[in-house]
Amino acid sequence: MQRDGSERELAAGQEAAAEQGRVDAGASGEPERTAREEQAKAPTSAPAQPRVAEEGDARVLPRPLPGSSPQPAPARGLWPHGKPRSKGRSCKRSSGRGLDEFPPLRPVTVDSSKARTSLDALKISIRQLKWKEFPLGRRLPCDIYWHGVSFHDSDIFSGQVNKFPGMTEMVRKITLSRAVRIMQNLFPDEYSFYPRSWILPDEFQLFAAQVRMVKDGDPSWKPTFIVKPDGGCQGDGIYLIKDPSDIRLTGTLQRRPAVVQEYICKPLLIDKLKFDIRLYVLLKSLDPLEIYIAKDGLSRFCTEPYQEPTPKNLHHIFMHLTNYSLNIHSRNFVHSDSTSTGSKRTFSSILCRLSSKGVDIKKVWSDIISLVIKTVIALTPELKVFYQSDIPAGRPGPTCFQILGFDILLMKNLKPILLEVNANPSMRIEHEQELSPGVFEYVPSLVDEEVKVAVIRDTLRLMDPLKKKRENQSQQRENPLAGKEGPSSSDVAITSGGNLNPEAHLPSICLKQVFPKYAQQFNYLRLVDRMANLFIRFLGIKGTTKLGPTGFRTFIRNCKLSSSSLSMAAVDILYIDITRRWNSMTLDQRDSGMCLQAFIEAFFYLAQRKFKMLPLHEQVASLIDLCEYHLSLLDEKRLVYGRSGGSGTQEASGTSQEASPAARPAEGQLPPCTGKPSHSKQALS
Repeated sequence: MQRDGSERELAAGQEAAAEQGRVDAGASGEPERTAREEQAKAPTSAPAQPRVAEEGDARVLPRPLPGSSPQPAPARGLWPHGKPRSKGRSCKRSSGRGLDEFPPLRPVTVDSSKARTSLDALKISIRQLKWKEFPLGRRLPCDIYWHGVSFHDSDIFSGQVNKFPGMTEMVRKITLSRAVRIMQNLFPDEYSFYPRSWILPDEFQLFAAQVRMVKDGDPSWKPTFIVKPDGGCQGDGIYLIKDPSDIRLTGTLQRRPAVVQEYICKPLLIDKLKFDIRLYVLLKSLDPLEIYIAKDGLSRFCTEPYQEPTPKNLHHIFMHLTNYSLNIHSRNFVHSDSTSTGSKRTFSSILCRLSSKGVDIKKVWSDIISLVIKTVIALTPELKVFYQSDIPAGRPGPTCFQILGFDILLMKNLKPILLEVNANPSMRIEHEQELSPGVFEYVPSLVDEEVKVAVIRDTLRLMDPLKKKRENQSQQRENPLAGKEGPSSSDVAITSGGNLNPEAHLPSICLKQVFPKYAQQFNYLRLVDRMANLFIRFLGIKGTTKLGPTGFRTFIRNCKLSSSSLSMAAVDILYIDITRRWNSMTLDQRDSGMCLQAFIEAFFYLAQRKFKMLPLHEQVASLIDLCEYHLSLLDEKRLVYGRSGGSGTQEASGTSQEASPAARPAEGQLPPCTGKPSHSKQALS
């Protein structure tokens, strides 16, 4: 029996070695294994030359000495001859259920070839997790792909990727402002955390007229506005104005649209300096929606004492703009390895300081959580449209997650204000230091490393594709009779250790779930999300993001929205007018048709016609209920036809998963979710 067991172990070791030999030679430690196999097959041939080590490879395996033949290091858990390493001094197999019957899972594989500026923090995170990194990519699929810019950095058909399709476009300043404006029209009180915005050049005349009207009513009003280029980043192109006539209409504005917003003149100051907060938010899943917030973030300080804007100090960027990339060039910028001093500090140190002054920190956190959830709710409808375009239902594709950077400003009264959302927040863990005039070098930043490495590492822990299998294996060890099915052979690796809890050495996860944890308080805001489901249902063609005239007519017909006062000819005119206007405002003219925001405008129009005596959000909710009711009836009818072998109805297109109401709502009936959330008892600990 011992002989048979040894043969099985040896065969398993050979099979694992053969599987590892198929991995790319570019991965860490692979040249040595490849050389060992070639020597075994052809002892007289010259040894294979290992490739030049890439960044991060030296952390995995040491480079052999010059002139010496490469000696393959035994895999962890194996003796040099390939047999499993015994944990005790005796090699005799013990009776009963031992570790050999529960072989540990293989390490999670991460493709970091497109990581770019987040590479250093990613490498540290992978090393702490004891996962396997492929810095040059891999021919075989990896579990996780880490992209530095967008979903389309490389073509991926399986696994998980750290970008959502369309996210970069969604958080651009114009698109974000439009998405939040829709929510402000529906729920003005709930979305007061975003400054009033106008889009340039399209809304310049509206902006000038509204400012003139307010000034005529109150001559003492002296506002300040901030102009932000749509595609700008790191403070590029941002400037302050006191009057619409100060906007730089000439030059690049036509080619580079911008957003102009009300400037927050009374921010919270610390050490007489203005600062903002960079919080990291993980969008773990889009459907169902799952949001996490990091317990700590970064506070970036201006480098010149703050004064309220005047015509004389409008151009003092180090006083008004908190962008790190701008203030780093100020002579007053202070680099510090302490988390509570300097021009970049941890947000937790700011909270501790505020707490010492009697500020209710739980209330501050609760307001920030509310801001984050509401902002993501505003972004998800159009993200769903992008997602179904790039990864249509029923086709192979990766699952997505993404780390977002929320830039938040605290007002003097501690109300959080959303400045912007970054799809690609900087994950650098070093900063520039000027050695001599014009000569810079990158030196480690302990503050950045403390926050950013924890965010990346714990994001990977939450996305761990083998976590459930590892938990199941642990349960089987504790209760052998609970189940007989073990992990698949492809997930078993003899090279791993036998630790039941590979995360035992790690700190607690720094990311806290806020949705669906607080979903009951915020679900009433997801009206646009339900409209997006209707929009996607009638798109008809997979891979498109715009609704054609036939799809819009089908939507009207299936939802029974036409009447004597709204003929199908009027529906066609409505479609043409709204679509033409929205297409003239977008730079992307590749696809013709009605975009989601145009569909939402048309939906608002239809809701106001049908439910005239209700507030807008109740009008919209009632029309959504009505549409979902008619579509559910249609889906049931199709299901009956399908079961009876009939041809079914030819009216509807798409799936039925969006329609769920059980009873038809009466016209004018209030939606069941009209209450407002209470956040005081739901704060992060």
